[in-house]
Amino acid sequence: MDLTSRMTALLGAFRRERNGAVADTMRFYGRPYGLNYGVSLPTLRRLARAEGTDHDFARYLYRQDVRELRLAAFHIADPGRLTPEESAFWGGGLLNSEMAEEGAFTLLSRAESFPALFEQWTEAGSEPLCQYAALMAVGRAAEPQTAWIPRIVATLRRAAETGIPASRLLAQGAVAALAAIGSRNEENRQTVLRAVGSLGSLPAEDFVHEELAWRLEPQE
Repeated sequence: MDLTSRMTALLGAFRRERNGAVADTMRFYGRPYGLNYGVSLPTLRRLARAEGTDHDFARYLYRQDVRELRLAAFHIADPGRLTPEESAFWGGGLLNSEMAEEGAFTLLSRAESFPALFEQWTEAGSEPLCQYAALMAVGRAAEPQTAWIPRIVATLRRAAETGIPASRLLAQGAVAALAAIGSRNEENRQTVLRAVGSLGSLPAEDFVHEELAWRLEPQE
């Protein structure tokens, strides 16, 4: 079966699960999808995973302007083929925070090249949704690295100081990343808390202070 036929079959499965009421109430940061059937994420994931791993098919789906196909692409893609050279394709296709989160949890965090991608996607001047995806992926990475802490804090500080619209979103990503690193052991916890202590008092920074204060409370 060619890619178009496979896509048509998958799209038919999504149509049978559509929920227009849910689609109408979805809220996320960024641009809307061209077409949105409102399929729940658990159902979407189940149908996508049934397709197995096929990187070329995933790239084909990612080019379509349909929410369910673009999100399914993250589950069908091969994390082993997500290289820094290919990252522009996936990063450039991120429309909104829902896509950034699903891509982070499903594909980015599982890629062997993630350390390099993290550095690339959190560079100054990177698209906010790429930065958000990279931060969220740290929260799901198998071994989040202590060495990433300064980069995470710098990413948040830039966003807070420039007042970009996505600053609160990046603060949420920073919390997920720093909590994952800090919860690994006491040394990491102290390192994270010291780094966060260097932040200022802008709203996004205050949010990180408040969230990590309870997330990284010392265990009894």
